[in-house]
Amino acid sequence: MDVWFQDEARFGQQNTTTRLWAEKGTRPRAVKQQQFEYAYLFGSVCPARGIGEAMIVPWVNKEIMIEHLKQISAVTEKGRHAFIIMDGASWHTNDIAEPFSNVSIIKLRIRPMNPRGDIVSV
Repeated sequence: MDVWFQDEARFGQQNTTTRLWAEKGTRPRAVKQQQFEYAYLFGSVCPARGIGEAMIVPWVNKEIMIEHLKQISAVTEKGRHAFIIMDGASWHTNDIAEPFSNVSIIKLRIRPMNPRGDIVSV
């Protein structure tokens, strides 16, 4: 049995408003870039085996998640099973692991923050 931890993140650049010199009492205009480029990084690690898999993609959906699971399935040794712990993103549906006999997913349910501090339940 191999336990994997998976997550994804969006990386990109989006400009912010800048500071500039102007006469007191005036409201100068500053050019701001409206569009921006970004990419998603999917990553998974199996700390016990000291291995990981990652991919950079332009968007996220179930098909991309299945491709990432293919990577994990390919490096899972014969006779072993990969349990992948992941969050509740909309593309982390239970059916994404169906094509793989050696992969199962475990979704963490994360509740909204509250004053008592009860944040995560499995």
